[in-house]
Amino acid sequence: MIEKEGFASLVLRLRAQGITDLDLLTACEQTPRSQFVPSQFVPDAYSSRTIPIECGSFMEGADLAVRILARLQLKPGHRVLEIGTGSGYMSAVMGRIAERVLSVERYKTLVQNAQARMDSLSLRNVIIRQADGSNGMLGEGTFDRILATAAFTAVPRFYADQLVHGGSMIVPLVVTEESCMMVRLTKTGSRFEREDLFPVSYLPLASHIAVYL
Repeated sequence: MIEKEGFASLVLRLRAQGITDLDLLTACEQTPRSQFVPSQFVPDAYSSRTIPIECGSFMEGADLAVRILARLQLKPGHRVLEIGTGSGYMSAVMGRIAERVLSVERYKTLVQNAQARMDSLSLRNVIIRQADGSNGMLGEGTFDRILATAAFTAVPRFYADQLVHGGSMIVPLVVTEESCMMVRLTKTGSRFEREDLFPVSYLPLASHIAVYL
């Protein structure tokens, strides 16, 4: 019951923000958010509050998660790279729309928990891997979309080679010590067109840490 009521109120809030993408909302409805939050936070699963998870990480409030995915403009057939799996909620929603999702996470515990959730939802096209995504994922081919949920201090140009022409990435960029902006970078030839979306609060990406965890 919590699931149905929570999702219904989320949809109303999203519609008020102009988010009406039926494929995305259907994918969210098919991905029970209560399975991704620690048990004590199940009543808050569909709220807009940030929820702490294992390893000192957190998952975005429901509104922000779907708002980001809406800006990603995912289509069937897309290959997606996600930097920062976290709980795996966004990976799972994307997996219901895209052809393949490769999600990388530095914490082994988060990788194992997210993989267990993908297995329970029978999402075979979502691959969770423990890796350091700070310099891209060379050897994995190209992607139509890249999503990062850890902040970069500058436009991560090394990802340009991994995006198809016309592909885009959404990434939080540190603007000042106190502020961070979610931006969409669309690849045109060898350069990025940048579009500032909305302010967010994200942790800076810690590189080379996956090896130790």
